[in-house]
Amino acid sequence: MKSIFIFGKEFDEGFRPSFRLLMNRLIEYGVKVMIFRPFKDFVDSWSEHEFSWGGTFRTYEDLQGLQGVMFSIGGDGTFLDAVTLVRDLPIPLAGINSGRLGFLADISKDEISIAVDAVMQNKAGIDERILLQLDSDQRVFGDFNFALNEITVHKRDDSSMIKITAFLDGQFLNIYWADGLIVATPTGSTAYSLSVGGPLVLPDTQNIVLSPIAPHNLTVRPLVYRDSKKLTLQIESRSGNLLVSADSRSAVIEDRLELTIYKAPFCIRTIRLKGHNFYHTLRTKLMWGADRRN
Repeated sequence: MKSIFIFGKEFDEGFRPSFRLLMNRLIEYGVKVMIFRPFKDFVDSWSEHEFSWGGTFRTYEDLQGLQGVMFSIGGDGTFLDAVTLVRDLPIPLAGINSGRLGFLADISKDEISIAVDAVMQNKAGIDERILLQLDSDQRVFGDFNFALNEITVHKRDDSSMIKITAFLDGQFLNIYWADGLIVATPTGSTAYSLSVGGPLVLPDTQNIVLSPIAPHNLTVRPLVYRDSKKLTLQIESRSGNLLVSADSRSAVIEDRLELTIYKAPFCIRTIRLKGHNFYHTLRTKLMWGADRRN
């Protein structure tokens, strides 16, 4: 029998009934439920140990060799943190939204029972989402140098703009004078890249988006390229203040460091409920259906 892994962070009191519903439905199926240890401490603090856990986990290594589905309780940031635990393991992720807007955590509290039934009865769809891999001489993110949404290079604080020389498959592309540069997957096209004018990209189109942040030359626009290409960035900063981020993780990098960004050799598998697809997400999350003519 498959296991269910519960990952999350603290949530508001108003979501407690929904969490209880999730647990009660899983109990009805008699499934083994393992919980992220720090999250267990939070749940036990208000639930008076009413749930019987089948074990806990903290790291990627704790999940190796196990089979099942992971429910991420929270928003998109929590979902991205769950990705750092699942990595290349065959454990699909299902995001239950305990907050407001959520593109990755797209299961509402009203759909919890439907989601549990779909997972336990093997009726849920599975989508595969590509990740980006970051290589450099500096070990920027330790043993997990991957991102589901985007890898971003940007200046720190109020320092002057930075110079980024970009190459695609070794061919010179452009020199970007800007506050930064976002390299986004189709999944990440609805995140940071969208906020700086990047395009929406369908998840199955095998493309990557390159979006400058506040470019000095306004004719420099976002670029879409095939995900089979390798992007190389050579970065210079007058102040030496540089940051690189992979989703929600950030690190200071050395000036003039060369970064290589390309599609990772594995995908993240996500749970998709019946009736949910990218178009449904756009309509509900971006409020396209708010047009009264519809």
